[in-house]
Amino acid sequence: MGYFPFFVDIKNKRCVVVGGGNVALRKVEKLLPFEPDIVVIAPEVCSELKSVNGIEITEREFLDSDIDSAFMVISATDNAELNAHIFSVCSEKKIPVNTVDDLEKCGFIFPALVHKNHITVGITTSGKSPIYARFLREQTEEMLSERSLETMEIMGRYRPVIKEKFDTEEKRKNAAEAVLKLCLTNDELPSDETINALLEEL
Repeated sequence: MGYFPFFVDIKNKRCVVVGGGNVALRKVEKLLPFEPDIVVIAPEVCSELKSVNGIEITEREFLDSDIDSAFMVISATDNAELNAHIFSVCSEKKIPVNTVDDLEKCGFIFPALVHKNHITVGITTSGKSPIYARFLREQTEEMLSERSLETMEIMGRYRPVIKEKFDTEEKRKNAAEAVLKLCLTNDELPSDETINALLEEL
């Protein structure tokens, strides 16, 4: 079975992470760039997790009420019975939950993630081979060079310009493709003067 790649804005959304070890730490580190409100709940929390800025830590056993206002939950404990219970409670309350290393108890999964500037790429093999997903992530990271990121910034800057200048979707698409081609086929990125001259010719 495949997984549909939803991209969701989680900024300021409450994310409850149950577990205080290295697995929980890795999940927190993946979430941090997207600025959710992270709450870690565990009777014992590792020092590395305690040193992470901007998260709330509650050192005690999990209570069902901990997820009442959660946007999403990550169950990252080493207690299979507790993980199964958290999955059950979340499912009953229709709260998306990720149970680490237990695909059958996941309402969503964590992809192999590439995040550079405003580009985010999520890769999954639907649980078949996390190692291969990691390989694809590394290949993608190499592809997103500084030149690629600068090209993306140019395209983002000229999107509203193109939208205002051209009155049909077809013309806008052609203009955007022309600017992209200009960025990709020259030794150096084009100047604003060059791009504006190109748009005047279309």
